[in-house]
Amino acid sequence: MKQDKIHKFHKKSRRRGTPPTLAKLRLQSALTGAVAAAVILFISFYFLLTPLNLHAPTLWITAFLATLVFALFNNLTFALGCQGYENEMANGKSSWRELSEKYSLLYFIPLILLAFTILAAFSGISAFHAGAYASLLKVEDAVFEDDLAETLGTDSIALMDTMSAQMLGDREIGSLSNVVSQYNVSDDYTQIDFNGSPKKVAALDYAGFFKWNNNKGEGVPGYVTVDPVSMAAAYQECTSGMVYVPSAYFGQDAARHIRMHYPTVMFGNLHFEIDEEGHPYYVASVYDKTISLFGGKTVKGAIILEPSTGELTRYDLADVPVWVDVVYDGDLICEQYNWYGTLQNGFVNSVFGKKGCKQVTTYYSDDEDESDDVAPTSDYGFVAKDSDIWIYTGITSVNGDSSNIGFLLANERTGETHYYEIAGADEKSAMAAAEGEVQEKGYQASFPSLINVDGNPTYIMVLKDASGLVKLYAAVNVEQYNLVTTAATQAECMNRYRSLLGLGNAAEESTPPADGENAPREPLTATDEAVIRIQDIRYITIDGNTYIYLIDDKDGLYRAKASEHEEMLLLQAGDTAAITYTGKEIVTCTKKTSGGINTDDALAPDGSTVSSSDGENTGDIQKKLPAVTRKTS
Repeated sequence: MKQDKIHKFHKKSRRRGTPPTLAKLRLQSALTGAVAAAVILFISFYFLLTPLNLHAPTLWITAFLATLVFALFNNLTFALGCQGYENEMANGKSSWRELSEKYSLLYFIPLILLAFTILAAFSGISAFHAGAYASLLKVEDAVFEDDLAETLGTDSIALMDTMSAQMLGDREIGSLSNVVSQYNVSDDYTQIDFNGSPKKVAALDYAGFFKWNNNKGEGVPGYVTVDPVSMAAAYQECTSGMVYVPSAYFGQDAARHIRMHYPTVMFGNLHFEIDEEGHPYYVASVYDKTISLFGGKTVKGAIILEPSTGELTRYDLADVPVWVDVVYDGDLICEQYNWYGTLQNGFVNSVFGKKGCKQVTTYYSDDEDESDDVAPTSDYGFVAKDSDIWIYTGITSVNGDSSNIGFLLANERTGETHYYEIAGADEKSAMAAAEGEVQEKGYQASFPSLINVDGNPTYIMVLKDASGLVKLYAAVNVEQYNLVTTAATQAECMNRYRSLLGLGNAAEESTPPADGENAPREPLTATDEAVIRIQDIRYITIDGNTYIYLIDDKDGLYRAKASEHEEMLLLQAGDTAAITYTGKEIVTCTKKTSGGINTDDALAPDGSTVSSSDGENTGDIQKKLPAVTRKTS
């Protein structure tokens, strides 16, 4: 009995120790590797939305990872299957160990794919294709005054930045209790031209996965519009809910919905827009790579998604509907212009000689970053022109100074690009000049817009307090950025700026004053006062009007029209004066000291004395400085 049990045990042991058949183990190994590779492919296509396009680098990276995982799991399964029999013969010709080593050759496939991907990327760099990169963006030289219509009104100037729009949009939605509990306003605001007026628009987003799960049947109910002129936000309810949106999940995700219908198309820049009737759409740009395999990114069309039905329509670039405002995103235009500006005289020149090299203006998000290894980024503003949205940015030399040699204006729908040769301050210097006008208040300037004021290129921007609320508007002359005006409204700011240039306001120009005399300016109301020590005095003639500029010992700048403040001609460097002013326009001026003698002569616009403590005058001391005449077209 005992011997029978021992015999059965040895029989089971021999059966458990029988090596597997070669065909079966190979099949198991291949299936295991295939399943692991399929997981990689699924993640890449469904979650990362990798296009099945040879020009997409992510496809080659996915292929590398999939073949690497296949080889790894295939070899591991085979090695585990023949463990303990490595030295036995598997098929009469080779041992299990030899067959396992042959499977290691599968690792050469992902290595070959990786090497090819690196070589393809290297073959498309600008060093080998400088001319091709420089010709991607067609840039036309244009005349600023002819190309950009004169800005007389203020209803077409879009000044609001995205942060301000977000604050207004959130405030509007916060008042809607049935909406705010389930949805947020998207942070991705789009600047559009809506029936001739600039608008910022953003759709609502689901406030998380569970809010989407509770409302996915009805969809997103509406969107927010923000008027950058009146600073007003409005909630617009859709006639039917938007089901396919970027904040949805799985098949209702807008980008995934597009990928499932266009698996080979390279697309991006998915954003929200509305047509002339206010109907919502999502627009995605279709890209192509035109240099080597991965280089020379450019736009070739657009895909428009109707979010309530999921209907998709693809357009070539020339056929994109006119109500669509953004097909070329601003970052791509800036990148293409940098290729144009630096590579048009060859790659070697862009590295060493740098003759004629220019680029869009760049900035650091934090002043401290300038000393770190942080790459600056480009920034740009928006201009509503010809029912389209154009981006504009300054053009500077590659030396990185704080001045512009010209401006770039590019149509975000068609890619049409114009260059204007205008020397002046860059956007950041203009923003600093505007902030300096109200430095005691600590306001921060938004990125400016570029407008044409009677042939004068002008920056116009908003000044915000620490909470992000718009407090003032500022206009800064591009060519002479010391010419600055600020005001509480856009219209008042423009009128002050035109007066500063000696142009008068639009109403005055349309009805010339009789007898050829200058129409009187509206009296200014002082908003601030200060006692300043005069460091320098300048007399500048602008269109026949002489202005007195006082520069104090803290580099503050104040000015007054000489014909309205004749007694200020007695001031000289070193004097101390008490002034009342608004912006930088002097309303009254009182000389306090002159050569050690105290005075209290208040110099009002009519030349009369406002107050005097001792009745003495300091004498007719006048500093003669060369006049600077500014010509305007």
